[in-house]
Amino acid sequence: MTQRKAISLISGGLDSMLAAKTIMAQGVHVEGINFFTGFCVEGHTHAIRKSHASKPKRNNALWVAEQLGIKLHIIDIVEEYKQVLLNPKHGYGQNLNPCLDCKVFMVGKAREWMEENGFDFIITGEVVGQRPKSQRMHTMPIIARESQAEDRLLRPLCAKHLLPTLPEREGWVDRDQLHDFSGRSRKPQTELAATFGISEWAQPAGGCCFLTNEEYSNKLVDLWQARGSREYELDDIIMLKIGRHLRPRPHFKLIISREEGEGVFMEGYRRQFAHFIPNSYMGAYALVDGELRDDSDVELAARIIARYGAASSSEPVAIDYTDRSGLTRVVTVQPFTADEIEAGWHV
Repeated sequence: MTQRKAISLISGGLDSMLAAKTIMAQGVHVEGINFFTGFCVEGHTHAIRKSHASKPKRNNALWVAEQLGIKLHIIDIVEEYKQVLLNPKHGYGQNLNPCLDCKVFMVGKAREWMEENGFDFIITGEVVGQRPKSQRMHTMPIIARESQAEDRLLRPLCAKHLLPTLPEREGWVDRDQLHDFSGRSRKPQTELAATFGISEWAQPAGGCCFLTNEEYSNKLVDLWQARGSREYELDDIIMLKIGRHLRPRPHFKLIISREEGEGVFMEGYRRQFAHFIPNSYMGAYALVDGELRDDSDVELAARIIARYGAASSSEPVAIDYTDRSGLTRVVTVQPFTADEIEAGWHV
């Protein structure tokens, strides 16, 4: 008999790990596929911040593939994904997460890869009722239909709640060995992991899409409003996760490091942004996104930045300011006190 081949969407979480393992246990050849949108940069962030020193510095999808012993194909879809985020047919979730459109898009890309590489079907780690937007009983058929995967899309963890797919009907996999998980409880997954001898997995479950995060989504909206255009680049996506963001005036925003690791990372962008570096005290590194139009803007920015350092609020401090042309000058200011920082400045 010909060994069947499946391509499994690998997010880096436990569910996709278990789904792939369930099908591998039936003798099917499985390879993984992971789509890089730029919004899942958890490992990157942990590598930057010293406060996250105890967290693994790894790409969780690669790590899962290594644990499973399978090949992983990482596909860059940063540019293609923009249309999914900006114009979701099925709308957003609670924040800027286009969950249903995202799943349709990724399964559709997996289908294209499957057809181009001679594979037979697609695996995902979806569980009915686990996600309020994309993993519901009535949305499962939408994903299969609009991705054009149809019944070559198999969800091993909740297959018994769904109609039999082509791999089940053709006997490529045994439906009796698939599962009937549903709802938000993680107990069935942890029990299945134990039977497979899996004792470690990435947390939280479900990947690390920062579009589900309210704070991150607010920063992205602010960026669009300030630029007057709903455009973004990969650097924008990453910078929205770094530092403390304050917009004291409509035409500029300050990105202020919260710790040494962020400051070191932000220094790599010093040729792209005007920036401030503490001179007479130990404090935060800061980038200027936008334009400081006059000395009053420079003074305001410097006073805010000085607040987030080891400066005494009772004494003036010196900060080096470098503009976009590379010209540096020393600015001496009185730091704001905590009470003087306006709540509306925080993005």
